[in-house]
Amino acid sequence: MSRKLFRATAIVAALSVSLSGCIVKSGRPEQSRAIGAAIACPVAPDPTVTGTVRIAWQEIPNGDLIVKDAGLLETCLPKAKLVWSKFSSGGDVIQAFGADSLDIGLLGSAPAAKALSLPLDIDMNVVWIQDLIGPAESLVSRDPSVKSVADLRGKRIGVPFASTSHYSLLTALDRAGVGGAANVINLSPDAIRGAWQGGQIDAAYIWEPTLGQLDGAHVLTDSAQVAKQGSPTYDLEGARSEFVRNNPGFLKIWTAAQDWAVKLLKSDPHGASVRIAGQLGVPVDQVQKQLAGYQYFDAAEQADRLNALGGDLRNTAQFLLQQGQIDAVKPADTYTTAVHTGAVREVSGK
Repeated sequence: MSRKLFRATAIVAALSVSLSGCIVKSGRPEQSRAIGAAIACPVAPDPTVTGTVRIAWQEIPNGDLIVKDAGLLETCLPKAKLVWSKFSSGGDVIQAFGADSLDIGLLGSAPAAKALSLPLDIDMNVVWIQDLIGPAESLVSRDPSVKSVADLRGKRIGVPFASTSHYSLLTALDRAGVGGAANVINLSPDAIRGAWQGGQIDAAYIWEPTLGQLDGAHVLTDSAQVAKQGSPTYDLEGARSEFVRNNPGFLKIWTAAQDWAVKLLKSDPHGASVRIAGQLGVPVDQVQKQLAGYQYFDAAEQADRLNALGGDLRNTAQFLLQQGQIDAVKPADTYTTAVHTGAVREVSGK
């Protein structure tokens, strides 16, 4: 595999500055969390959990948005103060973990691997697999004459750095032999929308719902194809290790809520789509299309997958090292012990 670095050029910095007004501020707390009708807690509520829990969410269609829409944590944890904050990417989430300004939040497997590696070396755990990413994350081009990844030489490609899309893009470019011949530009999802509309980028590797908002885009590859080539990517739930150790009651309730959401996704996809659509502000049929681009796992299915996740995270870290994205890969047990299965096993009974 090539050891070439993918670096943004001087034009990248200028472009990022010109689009700074389009970027959503990360970590914005919300006054209102639930939009849809509240439901009863799927397990016994726990009033012993108190204090403030800071939760990061992203505009990615999965169980997290269903739990948020139903106000489920608020119902199950009546004495806790739950502060939901919207983040633009996993790279922003790991920065918040490093600054001790966040307790638990959604991030991709590539940001998680980067966080656990040097130089960041963030003391965090992975507590849940939100989804296995498939066609919902894709590499798309504006120009229909660009028919393959190899045709992206010299093209400007927007992607959020330190995200699963970034990892998949680097993998795809490397395997196509493009290397540093493409200009890879660090842009948030909102900035990608603006740059696409303004003709300031030629291609983008991005996830839903931004992916579906890029008019005239045609797909060159997607994360399902990258996974088949041996580089799967996931959306994960991470948490500071100290928070995990000190808050087993919260984690049990949180896991039970996520388990309920995944079961709703499988048993009533329309009802689940209605709740997600309310959070994203998009039509229900658009959400239903997006959901087809991911695989979701309930608590019973999580247990075995979490056991294998440590190896995937280390493999991701090794690739990030080859691309100059991290300084060093840590020993294998760093990645395996970072995967916390206690709450999943308690909820699933496995």
